[in-house]
Amino acid sequence: MAIPVILTTAATTSIAFAAANPFSDVPSDSWAYDAVSQLAKDGVIDGYPDNTYRGQHNMTRFEMAQIVAKAMARTDLDKADKATVDKLAAEFSEELSNLGVRVSDLEKKSDNIKWSGKLKYKYKQQNHDVGKDKRSNKIELRTEPKAYIGDSGWTANARIKYVFQPEEASNGDVSIERAYVQGPLFGTTVTAGLTPLEVTQGVLFDDTISGITSEFGSDIFNTKIYLGRYSEVDHADKKDDQSNKDITADYYGVQFDYTPTDKLALNAGYINLNGLDDNKLITVKGNEANIWYAGTDYEFMDNLHFVGEFVQNTDAEKYKNAYFMELRYKEAKANDPGSWGMYAGYRSFGDNVTIETAFDDVDTNQKGLVVGAAYTFANNITGELQYFNGKDISTDTDADTIYSKLEFKF
Repeated sequence: MAIPVILTTAATTSIAFAAANPFSDVPSDSWAYDAVSQLAKDGVIDGYPDNTYRGQHNMTRFEMAQIVAKAMARTDLDKADKATVDKLAAEFSEELSNLGVRVSDLEKKSDNIKWSGKLKYKYKQQNHDVGKDKRSNKIELRTEPKAYIGDSGWTANARIKYVFQPEEASNGDVSIERAYVQGPLFGTTVTAGLTPLEVTQGVLFDDTISGITSEFGSDIFNTKIYLGRYSEVDHADKKDDQSNKDITADYYGVQFDYTPTDKLALNAGYINLNGLDDNKLITVKGNEANIWYAGTDYEFMDNLHFVGEFVQNTDAEKYKNAYFMELRYKEAKANDPGSWGMYAGYRSFGDNVTIETAFDDVDTNQKGLVVGAAYTFANNITGELQYFNGKDISTDTDADTIYSKLEFKF
């Protein structure tokens, strides 16, 4: 046996001597293998030092604990992956306890700031029978630093965006889209600052408010509360997009998310925009808008989802409803080269209830059919193609849009 192997074995034995049979194999039919494989597929962990998983060989409990410890060090897990990691941590708690000193030492040496981001190239062609046609080429760079504030569970977060449009005379615009702190407080997760709005599945907003949010509940039933100020100052750099409305108002909202199974997710909520300014980009009876919404994401067959959302501004006299419904088949995952997805559906976005929609294929004041597809060319490199054919609602005239995007994630 080579000397490095002897030394490694001696070191690991001295750390794990208290565990019950730490070098006994995890049974080949154990659920833990599938759990770890799923975490690897989701990009949570890399596996062995050569970044592979050798499924034909059993792993010892100590080897499994090392992988679980690696996953536990991640702070950006989604709910499903976190639940899997928590379950693995409970199974291998004794081995993890003996790894505690080593894991803590590694965390102390790790970088306190994590950077991620995306580089995108976008092309959009909008055609109208009545109104101005529009073509746009856009290069967009987003960087998202996350800083860990001690061991409190709090983080400081930002999103910085640079946009360059070749047909524009300027050299590009730089803006800070988000700047907020997030962490646990009184049993809830609190976000404060220039914080993202994650409501209505993107129909009403894909933007931020200056304020505070509170999220609490469980993986099955979850509640989000939003309090703050929605201001044109926060998104003035987006004025080139005709679908955005530079309104100013106090923002109050609540959203409920119910996920009884892995295949069904429901949401419902209420938003009040109070003290709307006088630019009348949203036409309401007074100076406030009361908005109600509900939606679903239901996987009724393997890889086939029905997704929809309905939103209504009860204070608008016309163009007060917005909704979409679509079928989604499969998904292009950034960490899975060769994966792909497609969708087809219908959208109708009334002008007095869509403010800054997240959808690229349809603008506010449009309705019609949409189709689209996405493909992962290589790890973290994806492309999208989307098409809309329908009408501009207010003029009842034909319109269509072609949208394409190439995205590099890092």
